[in-house]
Amino acid sequence: MIKNSWLLLVAFAFAAGCATQEPPKPEPEPAPAPAPVPEFKPAPPPPAPTPKPAAEKVTFAATVGFDFDKAVVKPQGKAQLDQLANKTGGINLEVVIAIGHADVIGSDAYNQKLSVRRAEAIKAYLVSKGIEPNRIYTEGKGEKQPVTGDKCKKLGPEHRSNKKLVACLAPDRRVEIEVIGTRQ
Repeated sequence: MIKNSWLLLVAFAFAAGCATQEPPKPEPEPAPAPAPVPEFKPAPPPPAPTPKPAAEKVTFAATVGFDFDKAVVKPQGKAQLDQLANKTGGINLEVVIAIGHADVIGSDAYNQKLSVRRAEAIKAYLVSKGIEPNRIYTEGKGEKQPVTGDKCKKLGPEHRSNKKLVACLAPDRRVEIEVIGTRQ
C-alpha cells in the first residue's frame, strides 16, 4: 500500500505539475519585415530660370540729301536707305522717324511743303523695302533748321539762278532718318 500511495502521490504531483504549467505557446510567426522607409531625398532644385535677354535699345541714323527743288531719292540715298532697311531686320522695330528739310531759297510755305514731300519720299522707299508704313513717322521742318548756318549768307541773292548759293545750301536739302528699336 505504501507502494500504491507512493505511486498515487507521484501521479498526483505529476498531474498538479502539469496543471500549473502553461501549455507551451506556439512560437509566434516572425513579423513581416517592416517596409523599407524611403530614403529622404530633397527634391532637386528647380532649374534656374534662363535669364531673359535684356532688350538693348538700338538707334540708327542716316541723312539723305536731295537735289534743289526736288523730292526724289537719289541713288546714293537709296544705297543708304537699303543699308538702314537691312539693319532693321535684326531688331524689334518701334519707329522710324523721317524729318524733311529745305534750304532758304523760296517762300517759307513752299519750303515747308517741299520738306514734307521729301520725308514722304523716304517713307515710300522704306515701305518698298518691307518696313511697315504704320511704323514710319514723317514730318517737315521747312527751312527752319539749316545745317549750313551763316556760311552761305554772303554768296549773293537767294534765287535759284545763283549757282554758288544753291551749291552751298546743298546740306540743308535733306531728310534725317532715325530708327528706334530693341535688340533681344
